[in-house]
Amino acid sequence: MRNANHTPKKGILYVVASPIGNREDITLRGLDILQRVDLIAAEDTRKSGRFLAYHHIKNQLVSYHEHNETKRTPQLIEKLLAGISIALISNAGTPSVSDPGFRLIAAAIKHNIVVTPIPGATAATTAMSVSGLPTDSFVFVGFVPKKKGKNIKFLKALATRSESLVFYESPKRIISLMQDIIVCMGDRHAILAREMTKLHEEFIRGTVSQILNVIRSRSTVKGECTLLVAGRHQLDEMDIRSVRATLESALENETGSLSEIARHIAQEYGLPKKTVYDLALEIRGRRTEVGGQKEEDRRLRTED
Repeated sequence: MRNANHTPKKGILYVVASPIGNREDITLRGLDILQRVDLIAAEDTRKSGRFLAYHHIKNQLVSYHEHNETKRTPQLIEKLLAGISIALISNAGTPSVSDPGFRLIAAAIKHNIVVTPIPGATAATTAMSVSGLPTDSFVFVGFVPKKKGKNIKFLKALATRSESLVFYESPKRIISLMQDIIVCMGDRHAILAREMTKLHEEFIRGTVSQILNVIRSRSTVKGECTLLVAGRHQLDEMDIRSVRATLESALENETGSLSEIARHIAQEYGLPKKTVYDLALEIRGRRTEVGGQKEEDRRLRTED
């Protein structure tokens, strides 16, 4: 795709979505671009080489991943400015969406190089399409910070969002992520997608705690995980009555401290603890007022 003019025009950077599992999940246009560009910048040249060979594509590959993108970006920009067209691909899905590519794309835009998307698979929308959760609005979260303090703060900030939430996580950390979600957001409805489009594709549905129990029962968890969690639902009158009745019963039976009661009920209904705790305070305050009034009435009757 090199320009034949004496004064070369800038090359084009094509951002090509590759399959997330099944090798057939790539568009005809994507295959055509990978065949015709001058160079392919790949996250892993060995994996991409096998993929290209499967589709009978022979082209030059250069590595572009998180460990060399700072060094490699100016080199690729130089080629693009010289009229070389480049396709950017990641190991799976769409480049720059939780994958390498952001630096190169930003640099190309800065140098007024044309950046053209070649759309295709991405784990977030693939999982959302079969989740059963509301899809009119969702938040792509990606990977949660690894440090304990930061990840809790991060999740608590998401707890009030009403949109469906999409998380990416490694199989090694998926259990701890779900544990933290229950603490910060309550036990909400969710779906865990694993090995999507592959032979052992799996979707586990239920509350976060139910999914957690399934995963804990296994010796190992394999495959990158996409976890979708329902947003904070708005309490309608029926929800309020149910939560209130549960709280009043717990307070009547004194099943624990107010904080413990609120935490358990928040998990049961998939609500933020603060919402339930505030309602518990309101109920206890009213009960105290009623109890005080009854005691005053008893005292007055005695004096009469």
